[in-house]
Amino acid sequence: MIDSAARRARTIVEHRTFQPTVIAVILVNAVTLGLETSTVVMNSAGGLLHAVDRVALAVFVADIALRLVAYGRRFWVDPWNVFDFLIVAIALVPASGPFSVLRALRVLRVLRLISMVPSMRRVVGGLLAALPGMASIAALLSLILYVAGVLGTNLFGAVAPQWFGDLGTTLFTLFQTMTGEGWGEIAREVMAEMPMAWIFFVVYILISSFMVLNLFIAVVVSAMEGQVMAEVRAQEEEHAAEEQIANRMILEEIKQLRAELAALRPERAEP
Repeated sequence: MIDSAARRARTIVEHRTFQPTVIAVILVNAVTLGLETSTVVMNSAGGLLHAVDRVALAVFVADIALRLVAYGRRFWVDPWNVFDFLIVAIALVPASGPFSVLRALRVLRVLRLISMVPSMRRVVGGLLAALPGMASIAALLSLILYVAGVLGTNLFGAVAPQWFGDLGTTLFTLFQTMTGEGWGEIAREVMAEMPMAWIFFVVYILISSFMVLNLFIAVVVSAMEGQVMAEVRAQEEEHAAEEQIANRMILEEIKQLRAELAALRPERAEP
């Protein structure tokens, strides 16, 4: 009974129209959640939007239930399945009383597109694979920011206290400078009192923005390339295994033909 239900559920889940249907529902739900932020739209079509939202939630619950029945314990092996389960579980929590803040978290359902679209999964997988390297670069960037913060406070604290008055203010100013937002105005204001201050800003931007921040991109790209290569190797191994199975079947058929031929020869030799 359980096996037959699992087979039927697996047939539905693995049907070629099942996943595109769920993706379409996610997109429609994303549009309705955006429309619900408009007071004008809610006044004219609020009931319809709520109805579409409930239908979408029912589809998501049915999707999770079917996959649970179809795959059983294997459902929990895939982290993306766990991710989908948590997103839907949050949506099922009553959004009233102390849990009213969870109503805003309904938009997290849109993130299910990540688990549904393979290309998005590869991108997120590359980002997760790059986290160890990114942590090292973040530590390096923090060290550079701290050293530059101490130097900036000592050098420019008396000249521009609104930007470099204390270590906390200086660190925020340097973070803003690193992003390229309005650093020219800050630099010119300091250079009005200290003309050689441009050396500090130029060296800091070259190190923090052009060198260290680009390392983040390099690490992510390297991790994604490694993931793609791993997928290619897995596909090649799967293809090689299929070829071995096919070759083995061909050899067995040849052996059977030889045995049949060997059995026919004595019969032909008899008078």
